Amino acid sequence: MSVVLACDLGGTSFRAALIDADGATRAQAMIVGPTAIDRMGWSEIDATEWWRILIEAAGQLAEAEPVLFAETEAVAICGVTRTQVFLGRDGRQLRPAMTWKDTRSEAAAVRLRERLGDSHPESAGINAFHPLARLAWLREEEEACFRALACVLEPKDYLNARLTGRQAGDPVSMARLLASKAVVAGTDPFAAIGLSASILPPVLEPCDRVGPVLPGLPAPLDKLAGVPVFCSSSDTWVAVAGLGALRPGYAYNISGTTEVLGAIGLEPVEAEGLLSVDWRGLWQIGGPSQNGADTVSWLLSLLGHQTDEPGSVGREIKSLLAGRRHPQPLLFLPYLQGERVPYWNPSLRGALIGLNRQHGATDLAYAVLEGVGFLNRIVLERAEAALGQSVAEIRFGGGAAANPVWSQIKADICGRPVVVGASKEPGLLGAAIVAWTGLGRFASLAEAQARLVVSAARFEPEPSRKAAYDALFALYRRSEAALAPISAELSILSRSAGALPGIHAPPPLSSHPLPQRTDPA
Repeated sequence: MSVVLACDLGGTSFRAALIDADGATRAQAMIVGPTAIDRMGWSEIDATEWWRILIEAAGQLAEAEPVLFAETEAVAICGVTRTQVFLGRDGRQLRPAMTWKDTRSEAAAVRLRERLGDSHPESAGINAFHPLARLAWLREEEEACFRALACVLEPKDYLNARLTGRQAGDPVSMARLLASKAVVAGTDPFAAIGLSASILPPVLEPCDRVGPVLPGLPAPLDKLAGVPVFCSSSDTWVAVAGLGALRPGYAYNISGTTEVLGAIGLEPVEAEGLLSVDWRGLWQIGGPSQNGADTVSWLLSLLGHQTDEPGSVGREIKSLLAGRRHPQPLLFLPYLQGERVPYWNPSLRGALIGLNRQHGATDLAYAVLEGVGFLNRIVLERAEAALGQSVAEIRFGGGAAANPVWSQIKADICGRPVVVGASKEPGLLGAAIVAWTGLGRFASLAEAQARLVVSAARFEPEPSRKAAYDALFALYRRSEAALAPISAELSILSRSAGALPGIHAPPPLSSHPLPQRTDPA
């Protein structure tokens, strides 16, 4: 039996699997981490840790299935995007990678937009999460690193380069930088920050070969020498293929550490705050948020319900949802880390609205899931309006898809059927689809999806809950509008002299009795 090595580099973990040509997982490994260094808008990861984890995950697979591992026919890695690895001329990282959560380039983005004006189509989309703004920040704050920069890669492309010795990227993951590369009406965004677009790697299609695995790599990767590595793409694009949603008229929702939601069409369309990306013959309208399972983890940590055991998040949220719910719902604005789609505002903050003394942990759990669901609805409504039609269904994947209550909440709030795939790891299945298609086992990605993707459950919107959710959604939108200015002022306060330090309790009074006063004789 032959297999491919499929890998998914996520925001908080790395998954790898040996998957056969029927889409069956024969062995799987999951490594937690590496942990990002986060502080006040900064978020960084040492890229070499991703390489170490790839070796460790491959080692687990080789130990579990040594014969199968030795028969691996190809490698495909998908990965988290909006994260930049900065390399020097020797191919080594110059500094830690800036992750999708990093917002320190907010001010640099404003200055860059002012320099570009309105003449370039990419200008309006340059914000704290845009890779060109990150490069502008690098020039302003770390000039020596900026001057030494020879190439900027996505995380999965960094791993592909370590495997093959060749730097390359794909047009889906690199969409924003490729759009910035174009010179429009004499405006050159790269030149505006003092860079040449030559720092971008060559562009390959997801099913193109980057090259063979190099000989002499650390064990067990040495057993894969000569095996082709396919370029693959972002974790979103690949997981959508793994959900069978890479076709027009469908929407996808991937809920991992963060959420990504979008709709697929045949033509490019535009919608306020959404990304329109060429998905190689199809067009995606939607994009990534800053919340998802990580928001649930925050709630569980706050309530003292989180453990380090695998699967604990799913078990704990299921337990909370099984409790009795108060008749008066709560509203939760899930903007704990600012927000990307559809607001692109790092200063947004979260809020719980409507608390009373009778509310408990179950009410908080429902509020968090519904808050994320309301944000899904905003994105979906904008995408459908741009497409001019409703989607047939939402294909739902990622860790949260294992929870049927969350699937039903999404169906009820969005008013669309939610379909969960049989594969619990659509990113891994999608990476396998890329590899097997690249090897020629399937004539196209569409054929591979039709053959390998199986649906497990379908959740229809419940008509009896529509009126209540419509009313709650209207209050959600009003709350967003009312609290956004306050969020901005709180964000400013945290960076100013008005920030409040912690108050430490004074030391206890001495246990020695005070001297007694004596009156003069």
